[in-house]
Parts: sequence; structure tokens; C-alpha cells
Amino acid sequence: MTADRQDDGSNRPRLALHVPEPRYRPGDAVDFGHLNIPEAGAQMRPDEVCAARETYPLADDLIRVLGDDDRAHGPWDPRLSPDTLRQMLREMALVRAFDGRMYRAQRQGKTSFYMKCTGEEATSVAATHALASDDMIFPSYRQQGCLIARGYALTEMINQIYSNKGDKLKGRQLPIMYCSKRLSFFTISGNLATQLPQAVGFAMASASKGDSRIAATWVGEGSTAEGDFHSAMTFATVYNAPVIFNVVNNQWAISSFSGFAGAERATFAARAVGYGIASLRVDGNDPLAVYAAERWAADRARANGGPTLIEHFTYRAEGHSTSDDPSAYRSAEEGTGWPLGDPVTRLRDHLIALGEWSIEQHEAQDAELDQMVKDAQKEGEKNGILGHGLHHPFHTMFEDVYEELPWHLEEQAAQAIRERQIKWPD
Repeated sequence: MTADRQDDGSNRPRLALHVPEPRYRPGDAVDFGHLNIPEAGAQMRPDEVCAARETYPLADDLIRVLGDDDRAHGPWDPRLSPDTLRQMLREMALVRAFDGRMYRAQRQGKTSFYMKCTGEEATSVAATHALASDDMIFPSYRQQGCLIARGYALTEMINQIYSNKGDKLKGRQLPIMYCSKRLSFFTISGNLATQLPQAVGFAMASASKGDSRIAATWVGEGSTAEGDFHSAMTFATVYNAPVIFNVVNNQWAISSFSGFAGAERATFAARAVGYGIASLRVDGNDPLAVYAAERWAADRARANGGPTLIEHFTYRAEGHSTSDDPSAYRSAEEGTGWPLGDPVTRLRDHLIALGEWSIEQHEAQDAELDQMVKDAQKEGEKNGILGHGLHHPFHTMFEDVYEELPWHLEEQAAQAIRERQIKWPD
């Protein structure tokens, strides 16, 4: 009996499982030569209301606009004005400055948790610019750029991160799980992929009422393995819901690389093919390409052309969160070797190539934005930080579920307050 045959006497070969393994581990040299990075501008741009199948070649391609010469190329060039480009650059730089200060605040013990989006700023900021201001956003937990692009106050974000008395969510959400009804930004959830069927439901409701607002939702590539992803795709295609699925493929889901979500077999954009949904795969570090793809999908949805899935091919330059140490599972060379560069740098260099920006202006803006975040942080800290009181009263833990608080919850609230007074009489 040979080793590759079963022990029951049959000639059938033994079955074997394939366990995905990342190409690089800590200490390994990195070579991204296996990636197919096409020339900028080489991708066809179908009509927004084309049959979904006409987009399927783009599921295996990569839509790019900014070339190595820092110029815009091809039919996907959105031809944005210099003012719009500068505004997008400013907001991406502001997101990065905000991330930096909030990361340090967590390390200083001022908050329990934070998540940076370094390297992924274009997937939220540029995409938000392509939407209407009242289109409903259903984010994941790394889309702070969507809020910033819609002008949300930094101090309000900081209050939520600190869970202090100024937190409009009353300390009930994990830090960074923001919400803004005024800005059409749905509450972030720590449960993976729940926002996808919610986005489809909103889009279906909007269409059934004859409204004009579409929905856009974001999810990490790892979360596409969740059942909610497939339920959302099914409802979206059956009812032709005006919704955009933004799959941010940053290569890593915490310590699990994208292969565990199926990246070795096909692109994440290709998942739309089986559902009959339009599909685009875009350079997620190219702000112009991200804007163009999101605008194409928004125009398609608004014209009743149906849903679109966009895979934003990018890289998570930092850890998954402040609770994560990426040096324990991936090569330190990955971030510096990523072939698609940095979205902030690429947009800055594009504006410089147009004669609309300079290194000196950029450095001055960075200093200005850092001071802006610092000032907002000081203002937020007046409302309290982690472990220093100034939180919402205990009684608020029992509120906002019932219109009138039932007697048994009133008793629980009174007991909680009484026990706190006994434990901390001062």
C-alpha cells in the first residue's frame, strides 16, 4: 500500500486540505512581483447603465488613473478641479493627523482603543466626495474619512473615543464606532458585515418610496466570508437595489491574510459575477481612480442600473488596531515595499505636477492640521478622558430603550447608583 492510498484497500487517493499561507512572515524579504499592476489609463470604461456582464473583465483588472509620471491617464480620469483635489488632499491629510494623535492618546491611557486607517484614506475620503451629501453611508470601523469628508466636528469624534460626558452616544459604543444622523452616517457596529444587509434594506426602502438617495457600504475583505455579505448580495441583485458595496482589500484581517477569505482563488471583485452584479476592481491608493469608480457606481444606482461591488485594492500600513502587533505575523518590509505607494503622497505629487501645489504648502498644511487636531483634542479632554470621571450619569445606562422606563429598570438604576456611592463615597 503506497502512502498516498487509503488504508481500506481501495485505490482512491487520500484527500488533503489546503491551508492558505501568506507569502511573507516576520523577517522575510518581500517581493511583490507576483502582483499584476497594469498601466494607468489602460482600462476600458463601460457605460454606467451597461449590462453587468460588460464590467466583468474589470473584476480581474485594476482601474488606475494616476501614472508613474504623477499625471492622470485614460477614460477613468474624473477631471476634477484643482480646488476639489486640494480639498480631498486636505481631508486625507487631516485623517492621518487625527489618527496619529488618537493613537498616541490611546498609548497615554486616555482611551481604551483606537483603529488607524493609514494607507487607506482614499477609500473613504475620495469615495465620499463621489457621493451626494445625503446618500446614506453604512461604514465599517475604518471609515473615519467619510465623516471628516462630510465635515463632522473633530471634537465630537474625540468625545466618542473618550466615552466622556460630551459623547452623544453616552459611552455605549466602543471607541471609534461613530454615528451621525445629520450626516447620513449609520452607526458603526463591531459585529462584522451587519451593515451590508442594512445598506441594502435602506436602498430598497429608498427605491420603493421613489426617493433619490442611494446607499453605500464599506466592508473589509475578511468580512466578505460572513454570511451577511452573501445575504446582502442576493437581496441587492434580486431587487436591483441602488447600493454600492465597497470591499476594502487591505490584504490583512487582523492577523489573517486575505487568502483565508478566498483571495488565492479569485479577486474579491469577482464575487459579484456569480450574483449578476456589476463589478469594478480599483487601485485603492489612487484617489482619482477611487473617486471615478465610486461616481460610476453612484450614477449607475441613481439611474436604476442596479448595485455595484467595488474592490479597493490597498494595503493596511499599520496594525489592525491598538490591540494588535503586526510585526508578530507579517514582514516589516511589506509596508515599504507595497507597489501602489501612498494615497496622500500620490495626490500631493499629482497636484505638484499640475503646478497647483508645492512641498512647502504641503508641509505648512500638515503643521496646520496637526494643530487643528491638537486643539480639538484639548477641547474634548475638557469633557473627560478614560478613568478620570466626567462620564454620563449611571442612570443613562438604562435609558433610551423604552419611551417610559419600566419599574424594574428604575429599581436597577437606583441599585447601581447606590452601590456606586457605597464603593466610591467621594
